[in-house]
Amino acid sequence: MKEFDYYKPLTLKEATALYDRYGASSKLLLGGTDLVVLMSDGVVNPDVVIDLKGIEELKRLELKDGFLHIGARTTFSELIESSVVKEKFPIIWEASRFIASVGIRNKATLVGNICSAVPSADSAPALLVRDAVVVAASEEGNREIPISEFFVGPRKTVLKKGEIVTEIKVPEIKNKFGGSYIKLGRYSGEDLAQVGVATLAVEGNKYSVAFCAVAPVPVRATEVEEFLKGKEITDELLNEAKPIALKAISPISDVRASKEYRMRMSGVVFARSMKTSVLRLEGNGPEYGDRLV
Repeated sequence: MKEFDYYKPLTLKEATALYDRYGASSKLLLGGTDLVVLMSDGVVNPDVVIDLKGIEELKRLELKDGFLHIGARTTFSELIESSVVKEKFPIIWEASRFIASVGIRNKATLVGNICSAVPSADSAPALLVRDAVVVAASEEGNREIPISEFFVGPRKTVLKKGEIVTEIKVPEIKNKFGGSYIKLGRYSGEDLAQVGVATLAVEGNKYSVAFCAVAPVPVRATEVEEFLKGKEITDELLNEAKPIALKAISPISDVRASKEYRMRMSGVVFARSMKTSVLRLEGNGPEYGDRLV
């Protein structure tokens, strides 16, 4: 790891000024579970590291004005421990439980996870089906970005020079709903997803579907959502829906799985997740957090 300058601002204004000044030669530090590894391996070599952990206004987790506000310093463990998240945003709670290990979840943040923008980001499908909004601050002011527009490529986002993500806003759902996030991995424990699928079923036969680890970016499957809209979920309908859902993805082969396996299992996990979401909407089905593969 090469030498670098280290700053720990205490205000967001100070942080945005530093980030605007140093630009591409700097990196932001939150939990550090991704950045520190990349720096240790020599993959990333910033001249400046700006540590955001001293900024109190980024330490936020509250339901206010119809939105769950998840500040940039909020860890996955804090999401798991929140009764509000578990009750009103259970798919985010469920996805958080499947991320890495307890030690990682104690440090890793939801904001850091999406800003890393890896295709297998477990938190992304849950945020996509819940229509989350990313809030970014810069010297020019604040900007709100729909999560569906946030990812543009592996480890690439739409964030502009000098923009710092301060929070994620997730709208509350007033109607009855059920959700599910299923992570298919090679083994139980700390592993990246081979396939990740989140689904949401809302009262009135409205559905949302999102994938991770099977495309260059986490992706919303809007075409199959339109196909399912207004219909009762049955095995026959899901068999028709699978090929439509799979149009949204383009898996590759790597050390974790072949593209053929990922494509096949994406259809299987999509159907299982959708049936689970409907059962949970009806007050039945497995408990949130149960492993379904």
